[in-house]
Amino acid sequence: MFLSSLLLGAAAIASVQAARPAFPAGVIATGTQGVTNPPVPTMPTAINQASMARLLTLNSIDDFCLFAPPTGPDVIGNTEAEEVAWCTKPRNNARVIPDGTITGVTFLKTDFYVQIMGNGDFTKLNIQSGDEGGELDPHGATGAGNPVGGNVTTNIVDGVDEPIAEWMLYIDYNQFCIRACTNANSTYSAAFMCWHELDVMGCEFVMPGTYHDPGTFESCDADVAYPPGWYPTATVDGTTQFSTFAQFFTGIFTGADGQPTPYTVGDTVTPSAPFSTPVSSNCVTTSTIANGNAFASLTSGAIGMAPLPVSSTGSGAASGGSSPTGEASPTGGASSTGGAVQSSSPTNSATSPTSSTSSNKATGGAALGSSPTNSATSPTSSTGSNAAFRGTHVGYSTIGEYTGIALVSLVSVLAAIAMLH
Repeated sequence: MFLSSLLLGAAAIASVQAARPAFPAGVIATGTQGVTNPPVPTMPTAINQASMARLLTLNSIDDFCLFAPPTGPDVIGNTEAEEVAWCTKPRNNARVIPDGTITGVTFLKTDFYVQIMGNGDFTKLNIQSGDEGGELDPHGATGAGNPVGGNVTTNIVDGVDEPIAEWMLYIDYNQFCIRACTNANSTYSAAFMCWHELDVMGCEFVMPGTYHDPGTFESCDADVAYPPGWYPTATVDGTTQFSTFAQFFTGIFTGADGQPTPYTVGDTVTPSAPFSTPVSSNCVTTSTIANGNAFASLTSGAIGMAPLPVSSTGSGAASGGSSPTGEASPTGGASSTGGAVQSSSPTNSATSPTSSTSSNKATGGAALGSSPTNSATSPTSSTGSNAAFRGTHVGYSTIGEYTGIALVSLVSVLAAIAMLH
């Protein structure tokens, strides 16, 4: 009976582990943390405004981090390889974002990614006033990432801090948007959902959503956008066909013979908007976010201040929205705020908007961190109108459920053992 009880307990615990979602290939980062980072996401940690840590966490409307220059004022285009982590809470050995810096946040949870968009005075994070910003991602010109050693985690899928392989961040002096891609299937890979080669197109083109003026703080579920630059063109035998946009870029290549050769890549016609803007739902608002640390108290280089008690409001959203489908109706196209120089829209694109909420052009440097050529194989079709999910719990935090199962299993084992005595 003792052996049977142990086997019962082991089976129950194994079932709990099996219940955790299996991540598709390309979603979970397999490399090591950057040399300046803690080995795992940690909260709280001592405040260190001279920190060079580069570990971001994207967990909720009041628990997230951004990359920004270590010193300043400076422009993103000049510092992309050396940005450091700034967090809304004292965590990850990172610098703390002073209260009042963030003036608006929208936290979106979807079945394929977590996305945060917001406004603020990012001159307080060493970004030069007026800088139109740039794009940061885990690849960079050398493959070491921009910034080098930068990592991103989130716990929105299963309640566990998971290291995410594909992410992208656009930030300038007064606006940001960041996405970490948490799911994939045979059509929508994590690399496509976090496509990082449209660096001059701006937040509202690459990461469409409902962008607000400063003053709004909300957490929402949202439908899933098509990968950046994808446009459904037709449905053939139930399969959606796509066209893809590649950013126009010119440059000069110097060969081994020392002779310069001009080159041009990408599309000469730049679309003015993404195909559609995903719908948000189940939104929960709050008045603001704060950590109790004013800008005046977080002077440059401040070290050793005791962290304040940490609490989190959570994302406030119950589940992810629907996956991308060719049948989804656009709810109003988001404008391209990235300095698109031409306005011709591709066939089947959403109607171009007449206004824009901000001006994040992400033009702080040429080809920030990556070649703009579409190096990955461009998709030509979708395997169906609905994206495949990992399981019924995708987009949900089920750690409480799993913990409960494990606790019941443990109690059962102990009770069985007690019956032997």
